[in-house]
Amino acid sequence: MRSLKPFLCLSKHWALLRWLSKPRTCSNAARTPASSGERRKDVSDRFRSQIASGPRFQDFIKGVSVTLPADGEDTEEPGYLSEDLGMVGDSRKVYFETYGCGAPGCMAERLKTELLEREKLVDVLAGPDAYRDLPRLLTVADGGQQASNVLLSLEETYADIMPVQHAAQGHSAFVSIMRGCDNMCSYCIVPFTRGRERSRPISSILEEVQMLSDQGVKEVTLLGQNVNSYRDTSEEQFYSSELTKLSRGFNTIYQTKQGGLRFSDLLDQVSRVDPDMRIRFTSPHPKDFPDEVLHLIAERQNICKQIHLPAQSGSNQVLKAMRRGYTREVYLDLVYNIKRIIPGVSLSSDFISGFCGETEDDHQQTLTLIREVGYNVGFLFAYSMRKKTNAFHRLQDDVAPQVKQRRLEECISVFRAEAERVNSAAIGSMQLVLVEGESKRSADDLCGRTDGNMKVIFPKEDVAIQASSSNTVPVCAGDYVLVKILSASSQSLRGRALTHSSLRRQP
Repeated sequence: MRSLKPFLCLSKHWALLRWLSKPRTCSNAARTPASSGERRKDVSDRFRSQIASGPRFQDFIKGVSVTLPADGEDTEEPGYLSEDLGMVGDSRKVYFETYGCGAPGCMAERLKTELLEREKLVDVLAGPDAYRDLPRLLTVADGGQQASNVLLSLEETYADIMPVQHAAQGHSAFVSIMRGCDNMCSYCIVPFTRGRERSRPISSILEEVQMLSDQGVKEVTLLGQNVNSYRDTSEEQFYSSELTKLSRGFNTIYQTKQGGLRFSDLLDQVSRVDPDMRIRFTSPHPKDFPDEVLHLIAERQNICKQIHLPAQSGSNQVLKAMRRGYTREVYLDLVYNIKRIIPGVSLSSDFISGFCGETEDDHQQTLTLIREVGYNVGFLFAYSMRKKTNAFHRLQDDVAPQVKQRRLEECISVFRAEAERVNSAAIGSMQLVLVEGESKRSADDLCGRTDGNMKVIFPKEDVAIQASSSNTVPVCAGDYVLVKILSASSQSLRGRALTHSSLRRQP
């Protein structure tokens, strides 16, 4: 069983607040995985400070665990309390779901009947977009009534909360730029649990990035469920009538959007904040890579030459069933266009094995796509049906589990072989590496990431302070160093650091 911490209970004891304000790690439920940024953000801490000045929020909180089945399978019955509420004094019991706790986005909605009516475990039930409504909900609870709000907002972007979360070493940070997704891929639950797309104002994002730069952060990753469909309509100067540009040959299931500052505008302005700060973004959709975005990535030295390009399948039949909005041929055209505009670009992708109706021929087409593109990194999964999705209502999960697993293993095998071939091309080259810290496997080694997001492992030793200097200094987390690559595998590169450097001084 895995334990989550989505329950927050009001309490009169400040000691509980101080105890719970410490950084906490919550397990993720496989049923509805949070995005990489959502898992890492301690958003609940920011929520606490945001609402602490509101009615009846002077002091709180006590946490209670909820357990979920270890296999992560969807069930009609929700999880159960794993420990007693242990209420202290005259407190109201509140279920307050946040994106940072790792609980499934649909959990508050699914637990509504169980918690409020059947078991009467809580007085207030609030979803992740309901934090502004908590004072009203508590007022209703004060009158002896149960209160709930699990609605997903069409406008809420948390822009005024600034939920900044640093990586462990303090040199990297993640900045959410948008929420939700409009793509409605048939296998995906995100539009139903995160809501429709809404973007933070550019001014708010730039303020956060500048703050991170002032703190010495060397790398920022822009986050969104469909990050490159960013569209800010809050600014006065925006394209009021221009339609959103898509990658050539790609389509959407929704009407093309009009107006707003686009992802290229945001990327342009963010990259100007600090020329010595790397800029990454995830997770994008292939349809939202018009040429102006690609040219900007190629031109700006601090925008990483690494693109995540989720394909999901190499079969047109499966892509149509998935409602991805493109064909294999159009996807490959985009790959060739990216490689033409951004020489040396590093590509990664997602693939799903065993989707509804996938035949052996469909699977073979996926394998040939993996070989043809030559990805550096891959994220591969066996298909698992999700309730509320289009596939759940309209398609049949007809590929046997053992077939899914066999196809997944074949995809992984091909991916590793191709990744090792692609990564081997870096042997003998000089790579600018942002040091993350000590290697997990050896205290004698350090590790870091290249511009293409490849892990590089190299000996821990003093290196020249700059190329023309004989003075050597230790290498620390957050430093840029030039590393000569000596060997490669499917997952990492190995080399030797030669000199300290920076984005502005790299060769």
